[in-house]
Amino acid sequence: MVEWTIVKKLIAQIAKFGVVGVIAFLLDFGILNILVRYAHMNNVTAGTISFLVSLAVNYLLSMKMVFKHRDDMARWMEITIFFISAAVGLLINDVVIWTGTASLPADAIDSMHGTYVLYTNIAKIVATVIVSIWNFIIRKWLLDAPTPGKPVNTRSFAHRLGHWSLSHNPFDRV
Repeated sequence: MVEWTIVKKLIAQIAKFGVVGVIAFLLDFGILNILVRYAHMNNVTAGTISFLVSLAVNYLLSMKMVFKHRDDMARWMEITIFFISAAVGLLINDVVIWTGTASLPADAIDSMHGTYVLYTNIAKIVATVIVSIWNFIIRKWLLDAPTPGKPVNTRSFAHRLGHWSLSHNPFDRV
C-alpha cells in the first residue's frame, strides 16, 4: 500500500511542475505568436526558437523549485539528461506544430495568415501537453532525488547512471 505522505509529496511536486510549466508555456506561447503573427516567421522555426528560450527558464525553475539534486549524480550528467530529454521534447514540439499546419496549402499561407496562426496555436497547445507529460516522467525517473530517509535503490538505472557519472567526469580529460 502506498503511504499517504508519498502521494502528498507527489501531488505537491506535480503542482510545482505545473506552475513552472505555466510560466514556461506563457513565455513560449508569447514568443511563438510574436514571431509567427508579426514577423511572419515559419511556425516550426518560430516554435523552435520559442521552445529553446522557454527551455532555459524551465531548467532554472525546475531544478530550483521542483526537482531535488541527486547526491548520487554529477551536475554534468544532470544537465546532460535534462538537455537530451529536452531535445526529444523539441522534436515532439516541432513535429506536432508542423502537423498542425501541414494540411494548409503552401501557396495560400500568406492569404490565410489568421488560419495559419490559429492552427499553429492549437498545435502548440497539443504539443505542450504531450511534451509536459514526457518531461515530467523522464525527469522524475532520472533526475529527482530519492525520498529522504528511505534506502536508495542501488539497482535503479538512475542511481547506477548517477554513480557512474561521479567517477567519469568528461571535463577532467587531458
